[in-house]
Amino acid sequence: METKNQKKAYLYGLAAVLIWSTVASAFKIALSYMEPLQLLFYAVSFSTLTLLIILIVQKKIGQIAQMSLSTILKSALPGILNPFLYYIVLFKAYSLLPAQEAQPLNYTWAITLSLLSIPLLGQKLCARELLAIFTSYLGVVVISTHGNLLNIQFSNGFGVFLALFSTVLWALYWIYNTKSKIDPLIELFLNFCLGLPLVAIVMLIFAGPPPIELPAVLSAAYVGLFEMGITFALWLKALKLTEKTARISNLIFLSPFISLILIHFILGEEILPSTFVGLLFIVGGNIIQQTDKK
Repeated sequence: METKNQKKAYLYGLAAVLIWSTVASAFKIALSYMEPLQLLFYAVSFSTLTLLIILIVQKKIGQIAQMSLSTILKSALPGILNPFLYYIVLFKAYSLLPAQEAQPLNYTWAITLSLLSIPLLGQKLCARELLAIFTSYLGVVVISTHGNLLNIQFSNGFGVFLALFSTVLWALYWIYNTKSKIDPLIELFLNFCLGLPLVAIVMLIFAGPPPIELPAVLSAAYVGLFEMGITFALWLKALKLTEKTARISNLIFLSPFISLILIHFILGEEILPSTFVGLLFIVGGNIIQQTDKK
């Protein structure tokens, strides 16, 4: 049993949040060098290697060797959702939308999870959760229409659809994993082991081999290391060290705002007032959802 250490938990949690805040900018930079499928192939490759190294360092590889083939296959199956389908949809959304729009829209996944939990997990929504859903999706409309609520015209309707559909895939992935008793890092590694060959096949059919120029490879490596690999391990470490989960999980609300600042200074996007207002609604909805009924 790991000893609780709140200061260390905050350090690991903040490190994860700061790194996650950079990935929206990293997506756009990497996508300027290659197609979404090519970026996904590189990112999943680097991420799978990173997760393998982490498992070796943590001496968890032996646990996989002790698993039956049926258990391994069952654990790998969600790899069809993540990383395969989820990131194909998400990267395509980022290729169609400004980062300041795609990032907050994708952030509504927690609300989507609540909605899908009704038919799939038999859960019920209370008035507080309904308010959270309304608040968050009002933010979606504000961002997607650039604040023009009286004359609704999406900046890129298909891109908005893909960004929101990615939240469905991500929520389905977590719902599928709710009953899993396998170590989360091992589960994620097995997911990526299945997802990687699927991504490779689809990439070769629809996009061709990825570019091998150094800037392209390095930008994709950054996405793989920090969106899908190291950061997940940091976040799990923070959750193990914290005295109370809410103290760490609430740090995630910092991420989209830090991300907007980085998008402005790294990508040079002018952050629209409607983006900031819409993000306030989305984050507000998430906070309402996590607030105790008391």
